[in-house]
Amino acid sequence: MKNHSFLKRLDYAWQGIKASWLSEKSFRTQIIATVLIVVILTFSRPDAFWWAILLLTCGLVLALELVNTAVEKLIDHLHPEIHPVLKIVKDALAGAVLVASIISLCIFLAFIADIFNI
Repeated sequence: MKNHSFLKRLDYAWQGIKASWLSEKSFRTQIIATVLIVVILTFSRPDAFWWAILLLTCGLVLALELVNTAVEKLIDHLHPEIHPVLKIVKDALAGAVLVASIISLCIFLAFIADIFNI
């Protein structure tokens, strides 16, 4: 990818996102959740702080999902059989996505509590 134009590199990135969308249900679920959060933010019109923090956490979850997909595909391609060390790598990546998702959910719940003064 070195020395390619910006548009070509952007296309490579888009192809990775598209491949993840097509192959990973969890990535599709996270994209749908992000869209719903953007819709909720649009209609509730909160302070910029909430936009920033919620979009940041959604972006983190999506980025980790992409990293998880990339590493899983690489592992499955290079070593299709189950290997104890590679299982730990895949499980740890899934754990990273889970942790980020839980944090994102907690921040969303704090947003809801703030909006409804709970």
